[in-house]
Amino acid sequence: MNLVRFIAKKIYEHIVTTVRHHPVTFLPTIFIFLILAAMPIGVVGMLNQLYPTLLINDLAYPLGVLFFSAYYLSICLFFYSYFVTFYLDMWIVTNDRLIDVYQKNLFSRTISELDLYQIQDVTSDVHGLFPSIFNYGNVTIQTAGPVPKFIIHNAHRPHKLRQLVLDLAAEDKRHHNK
Repeated sequence: MNLVRFIAKKIYEHIVTTVRHHPVTFLPTIFIFLILAAMPIGVVGMLNQLYPTLLINDLAYPLGVLFFSAYYLSICLFFYSYFVTFYLDMWIVTNDRLIDVYQKNLFSRTISELDLYQIQDVTSDVHGLFPSIFNYGNVTIQTAGPVPKFIIHNAHRPHKLRQLVLDLAAEDKRHHNK
């Protein structure tokens, strides 16, 4: 799903960049998913060692297939839900405004926009070893508009993004002051 198509652009407006979370920040979710996917295999192996006759029963195999199918379906749905939330949470930066698409969960989204000339302060911060190595961090924009603060967490190259937003805001202020 490409949310950029749903944003109504003005005639003179063009998209400068879209900003999403850094892919490295999704690795813990993948790691947890892989652990949860491997757990039933370990449980079956352990049950087979402790109670060898338990899994030979005629009823055990269909119940096991039913249970493990429901289990794997559940963790796949949770993984998909986390991925959709991770992927669709973004900023769309144009030459005139900033659009914040905040994906709360699978079926809940908030879209806020901010004219660039209303920007008062842009802050980027990188804290920690992995954010420093992989160059991701938070970018916070304070405004004079109705939404006082826009934050994107774990953005790739936050200092470069901060400078880009500041440059676009300065250019937009020049156009609005004419």
